[in-house]
Amino acid sequence: MATAQELVVDVSRIKKAINSGIPLTITSYTLPHEIEVYIEEVLETFLKELGQAQLKDYLSYCLRELAVNAKKANTKRVYFMERGLDLNNPEDYKLGMTNFKQETMENIGHYLQLQKEKGLYIKVILHVKSQIINLEVRNNVAITKTELIRIHDKLARSRQYNSLEEALTQVLDDSEGAGLGLVILVLMLKKIGLDEDCFDIVASDTETIARISIPLDQTRVENLSILSQAIVDQVTSLPQFPDNIVMIQKLINDPKSEMADIARQISMDPAMTADLLKIVNSAQFMLSKKVDSISEAVKMVGIRGIKNLLYSYGTQKILGDDTTDKRILWDHSYKTAFYAYNLAKNFRKDRNLLDDVYVGGILHDMGKIIFANVHPDLLNKIKAFCSEKGIPASTFEDLSAGLNHAEIGALIAEKWNFPDNLVSAIRLHHDPNVAPTEFKDLVETVYLANMLCEYEGGTITFDQIDKKPLTSFGITNENQLEALLDKFAAGFKRENQRVRS
Repeated sequence: MATAQELVVDVSRIKKAINSGIPLTITSYTLPHEIEVYIEEVLETFLKELGQAQLKDYLSYCLRELAVNAKKANTKRVYFMERGLDLNNPEDYKLGMTNFKQETMENIGHYLQLQKEKGLYIKVILHVKSQIINLEVRNNVAITKTELIRIHDKLARSRQYNSLEEALTQVLDDSEGAGLGLVILVLMLKKIGLDEDCFDIVASDTETIARISIPLDQTRVENLSILSQAIVDQVTSLPQFPDNIVMIQKLINDPKSEMADIARQISMDPAMTADLLKIVNSAQFMLSKKVDSISEAVKMVGIRGIKNLLYSYGTQKILGDDTTDKRILWDHSYKTAFYAYNLAKNFRKDRNLLDDVYVGGILHDMGKIIFANVHPDLLNKIKAFCSEKGIPASTFEDLSAGLNHAEIGALIAEKWNFPDNLVSAIRLHHDPNVAPTEFKDLVETVYLANMLCEYEGGTITFDQIDKKPLTSFGITNENQLEALLDKFAAGFKRENQRVRS
């Protein structure tokens, strides 16, 4: 996402964030008026792309209220620090709040400058994931127990109001940021069919997070799922997995098979043999010497490694790389695979994971490549299907733009009888936190490798990367990420040069 200071709404980046399940982040230290306007413009575009433009006025108010409250909370911190008062001491708190509003308003420039110097931010995050729109406002100070009690009291009282008029008849304490504004926020949510349970404030030792969660229109979700399945069912141009590869896979799965049987079957296909040897001799396997025969390759790489190679090799043969769009997608997939392999190699030390993350990286964007394969006659069939089922044209446009590409790729992978771990890597590569426990390492690694590629390309910022996978790999700040990326990028460049030579 463009930094807030640029004040230019980048529509293409917002679309990419939506289609890839990546959060949009806007950070400010002083929240001037022009930043508030920019946030509103980004929200408007974000909701429009999601087909939820009707929510704009209600959610604009909510975001603005939460952002202003976060700004006030930061101001309160520097005000108390300057006066030598302890926010967590009830007597100090009462004393500080006596003149807080008047004194900070009279000298707001001074206190905003202090906030900036101390790095106290207001961070607005827009994110759609698992068919839920999440709007968050974060500030990097811990909320006190007293403040949290006051906020929960306001929220509890807001339940009794059905209109703004009712709320205004009550005497509300306006010395705190969490006053009438929060009550109006809950009323706004009620107007769009949500209750106060969709709003929450989460406290940690370092951050306070105010979050609004909005389920996407259920009809639209169902339509996307129906369309995804329809495409998988009707893509007749995509055959079943090649017979020769299926036969080799059966041999690999047969406990009675020997290495020599597998190698002999592969060797019967000269093109496959040449391609597999090329892959086996790549940096992925880090072999000490060049391998010239498939029999030796099977011994060196192992059964699991060969099996995974066959999945990626067969997929690439079926989907092809005969257009510029597909070549760009495959190039991204190769880099993701290389980065995933190196993440696993440096941080996980699991040989089986090394094999799995490489092929998971190659295949993670299968859904996008499948859409690039769709012929005009199929597009017409799908459009007719939409008309027959009463599905809006905009839903199909969402799908063709990439929304649900992970689900389409996973459905095709299931059609080709891929193992569950690879199906999960494809389906969840934008949503690693919901991965089954047994596949979590694989999905997290493919996710982070994909994010490294996106970060390297300048299409996302560090703030847009999910913190849980980062923490899982011991990455706590942007400098660490950049150092790691520099190392991987140099390795990928050397590998490409070696392959071409």
